[in-house]
Amino acid sequence: MNEELPDLVARFRIRHGIFRKETVEARLYELDSYGCVMKTDKLFEPGDTVVLDLVMDMPFEEIRAEGLTGLVTEKRKHCSNFFYSLDFVELNTRDESPLSDKLRRIREVVLKKQSLKSRRGSSPASGMRQMA
Repeated sequence: MNEELPDLVARFRIRHGIFRKETVEARLYELDSYGCVMKTDKLFEPGDTVVLDLVMDMPFEEIRAEGLTGLVTEKRKHCSNFFYSLDFVELNTRDESPLSDKLRRIREVVLKKQSLKSRRGSSPASGMRQMA
């Protein structure tokens, strides 16, 4: 598994009974136009759907792709958390919708941040860190 993506989180809501909902933030580890990998301690099973807001923290404002529907396709346990592979549904990558544009913009910023980080070199400890 790769490192977590810089300055990017997925937010989603989980219903607890009829009136109570919890907003959860999860770190993202992969993102492309077809889906993502997120890490959380919340329980999902393959076949479940999750409605996500991807939030990219920027110096002056956030870039938000809201209302992405993700289908859980894979679940891997890691300590007390799980890595979930999600496929985006109802999202056409050739589509010029505002949501597709926001997702494309977030991916561009993530790639720029990753390339800047790799050019600067990473700390000695980060090269030794391996995800199970």
